[in-house]
Amino acid sequence: MGHWLERNIIEPGKLPLLLALTAFVLTFVITRTITRLIRAGKGPFGNVKAGGLHIHHVVPGVVLTVVGGFGAVASSHHSFGSAAFAVVFGMGAGLVLDEFALILHLDDVYWSEAGRQSVEVVVLTAALVGLVLAGFSPFGVNDLSTGELQDRGTVIAIVAVNFLFSLVALGKGKVRLAVFGVIVPVVALLGAVRLARPGSPWAKRFYRRRPRARARSSLRAYHHDRRWSGPRRAFQDWIGGKPDAERARLPGPR
Repeated sequence: MGHWLERNIIEPGKLPLLLALTAFVLTFVITRTITRLIRAGKGPFGNVKAGGLHIHHVVPGVVLTVVGGFGAVASSHHSFGSAAFAVVFGMGAGLVLDEFALILHLDDVYWSEAGRQSVEVVVLTAALVGLVLAGFSPFGVNDLSTGELQDRGTVIAIVAVNFLFSLVALGKGKVRLAVFGVIVPVVALLGAVRLARPGSPWAKRFYRRRPRARARSSLRAYHHDRRWSGPRRAFQDWIGGKPDAERARLPGPR
């Protein structure tokens, strides 16, 4: 079955990656469904506790990721074990990244505004892996001919230039464009040539004595966020659930 898929549907050698991505997405969807049911008080599910300690699903996720990762490395590339460990790894990665915000903040922010970062990272990861499955290679190497690939100097130059574009885009505060630019170089170039976001390292360094550039940067960021923040938040709420309303904190006694 695996050999038939590789011959007729996907490129040779990419079956484990396809299985890992499928397991990753399904695990995330199932986990979010269960957590939303727990939050609503519906269904037979509940939080896992041991000795009064709430066991977050990132814990079994780490275990599955370690087992799947080392198992995939140790197994033969075209064996059944490779495919099985790819599924295990995808499941573990789905559990871990579903609580990415918790790891980042070292706090239980799952249903807070900061918890949106987990959904964004999961979507970004799935999109990047999907691009690799579609035939894209990091830093534009997939666009090189066989002769160019044999020329190490050409390959190194292409990778260095595309990496520089991604690095500039990251310095300009365009994180998504920088990450996608690693796989699709044109995206990195787009992020590198556009104005930096206000507050980014690039803006602080190069716009400090350029008031017009600072003003244009702030205006463009304002219009961009006003246009896209609403749809992006609605999309994240649809996938991961709406965060809890932030309660205003009253100033305490001094």
